Amino acid sequence: MSKPGGASHTLVLGVLASGRGSNLQALIDAIEAGRLPARIAVVLSNKKEAQALERARKHSINGIFIDPKNYESREAYDEAIYRDLKDHRVGLLVLAGYMRLLTPSLVAPFRGRIINIHPSLLPAFPGLNAQRQALAYGVKISGCTVHFVDEQMDHGPIIAQAAVPALQDDTELTLTDRILVEEHRLLVDVVQRFAEGRLAIRGRVVETASPPCTEVIP
Repeated sequence: MSKPGGASHTLVLGVLASGRGSNLQALIDAIEAGRLPARIAVVLSNKKEAQALERARKHSINGIFIDPKNYESREAYDEAIYRDLKDHRVGLLVLAGYMRLLTPSLVAPFRGRIINIHPSLLPAFPGLNAQRQALAYGVKISGCTVHFVDEQMDHGPIIAQAAVPALQDDTELTLTDRILVEEHRLLVDVVQRFAEGRLAIRGRVVETASPPCTEVIP
């Protein structure tokens, strides 16, 4: 049994991002507006020019580039990330457009405390270019998923999903933009549930409790 969150303390977030960081910005905006009982301690990226780092620094958040080329293996790289997260006392790790598959070196010590947002209704269209995959398949409904992270790509227990229509004249860009609106809303909502201790994992099923709930059952 472990405690995934709690309403009596401010949740400390760490964010991993590889790109522009629009979901990071959604978290920052919600925190600064007083809508989310959390603070972001550090943003880490595997890309030196990631816009997410600039977003972090603009809001006086530590934005750190960790170069994968300086490590002999993916495991060693993730161990370095874990040390940074531990130093910042991170309680929940958020993957917001992070383009690397995590190894057990990071998943194991943070199990049940890592979430990812993915631009499809998982388990459909995991991996890269999910919106392009969806359009090529001819779906009529797409969306996004927030899930707990395990060692497999876009595989962990699903916490929440939001659907959007896939229109006949959609391009990858227009579908992406429509999904992003829901991503920003859904991610903030899930982090709030976690902060309030309302999420319980039971096998592959994630339940949201009305009163605070601290139970995680493997």
